[in-house]
Amino acid sequence: MKYSLLTGLSITLLVAACSSSKETAKSQPAAGYSVKNLTLTDTVPASLVEQAQTENGAYILKPGFYAAAFKTYCLQPGTPDPSSRDAYFQVPLNHPRKEIIETILRNSYYETSLDQRNIQLLLWGVVSKTEFNKLPSPVQFTGRKLLHPKQIFELNGGVVGLVKTVAAVMPSSGALGDIQQVFNTGVHSYEAYERIAVPRTVSQMRHPEFQLNQWYQHSDGFFVRYYPDGYKKTTIQVYVPEYTQQGDSLVNYVLFDPTSISIAPANTNAQQLGIGAPEIIAVIRTVINVIDLDKPRRPAKKEPSPKHPKAS
Repeated sequence: MKYSLLTGLSITLLVAACSSSKETAKSQPAAGYSVKNLTLTDTVPASLVEQAQTENGAYILKPGFYAAAFKTYCLQPGTPDPSSRDAYFQVPLNHPRKEIIETILRNSYYETSLDQRNIQLLLWGVVSKTEFNKLPSPVQFTGRKLLHPKQIFELNGGVVGLVKTVAAVMPSSGALGDIQQVFNTGVHSYEAYERIAVPRTVSQMRHPEFQLNQWYQHSDGFFVRYYPDGYKKTTIQVYVPEYTQQGDSLVNYVLFDPTSISIAPANTNAQQLGIGAPEIIAVIRTVINVIDLDKPRRPAKKEPSPKHPKAS
């Protein structure tokens, strides 16, 4: 596949996504990303989720253009819902409960029968510092499917939570505090939490130099861009050039694993999102050992023909 660079902007992302309160994790751009405009000769992408995967779930992508829709989750309550003008890119997840959030997103890939709403409520409970035992029963069931017992113990306050003295963490404030209060009062309506977490307001444009259709070049040589459709779904597009530089070697494939990463807009104050499972899970999952990708394949040995016993 051929491509041309219309504009080699090489703009290092230095923009942080804004949060709604002091409790919300602040986003910083992922190191090593630069912005580029590409013109692709292939305009119809192949399905990303139908590509072979490693044992750890990363997609093995040969040169080409790929796309797929993934379930996404609000990680920044109190900020506007994504819109068509928000230019999203990958950011590190800077949150005190980073490992728990990433575990939920990662394991949602394997627990495909779980309701996306309950996974979202679980994440809102985590970021608002609500005790696990205060969450609605269906959300607790979801948490036990996605989290390790030690992590649930931590969400209940750990040892401090057991002795029922002071809270393990200070109460949340702003939108996070409002969500925590709704959980503590036993409200079960998803819409009640959504109204607080995702206000239907227009995001504020802060860096118009970043455009929606620009590609963000990963440090491994491939290009990626994200198109949220609200906070619940994001289409990911990936372009892999003919050869990419990895260390001192040129390779003809890359590994791409979007599950559990965090994305945020470079140009506005819209939601920070966490990426979960694909909207459509491939029926047949092909798992390939990456070590064997470039090894030559030997033809299968022919079995010797059976010898016929001599007639007596």
